[in-house]
Amino acid sequence: MSSSQNNQQSTQPATNGGSVTGSVTGSITGSVTGSVTGSTAATGTTSTNTIPQTAPPGTLSFTIPSQTATPSYYKIMASNPITFGWNFTSLLSTPASLTLHAYCTLNGNTYRVGPTNAAGTVAGVIPGTATAVTWDAYAQQSEAGAVPLVQATYTLRIFDERGYTVGAEPGLLNPNQNLKFAMYSPAQYTPLESGWQCTGCSSATTNFSVPSFMALATTLMVMFISGVGLVRGLVRNW
Repeated sequence: MSSSQNNQQSTQPATNGGSVTGSVTGSITGSVTGSVTGSTAATGTTSTNTIPQTAPPGTLSFTIPSQTATPSYYKIMASNPITFGWNFTSLLSTPASLTLHAYCTLNGNTYRVGPTNAAGTVAGVIPGTATAVTWDAYAQQSEAGAVPLVQATYTLRIFDERGYTVGAEPGLLNPNQNLKFAMYSPAQYTPLESGWQCTGCSSATTNFSVPSFMALATTLMVMFISGVGLVRGLVRNW
């Protein structure tokens, strides 16, 4: 699997085998394995010559997670795949392919998002009719030479074969970068048998026991003094 590093102004990230230039054209070669929802191949597309110039550009809205929801947090761990889903609006020409990238705002790296293809890598390119994709981020970063994911906020970018920087055109898919999400690495589990101790818990116990003891001692002292005063009063009255 491959991941790439670029600055935020780049339009196509570099891969381990060199740089990617131009845009993806034609059909996708090789089979795609993994979880992709939708047709596995692009169907006939509408010619751009037949699209009215007054038509709005095609848009993509996220359904998983909801685009209106607060940013989602995903664990970077084994057996914890991440699913993204979307639908199209005003799309009059089916894209030949879709490319998905996760751009990290912390280190400037761009990570390809998607299932493993026939070559055993995450190319980040899926059929243009797909409406969901599942990404095994942990498995991807575990590959030799892969750039590790970091605990940070990411922006998911989706665009068609024309590239990420194309402008809005009637009926054609407009690039989308409206979804932001965060990733983090959960703390490793340490069994009690290994000698692990909860420092905070011990401190809390100590802080709790001292005031309790002082309160008990104060109560006993008040009871003793009150008892002595009561006995003296009885003796005098006698």
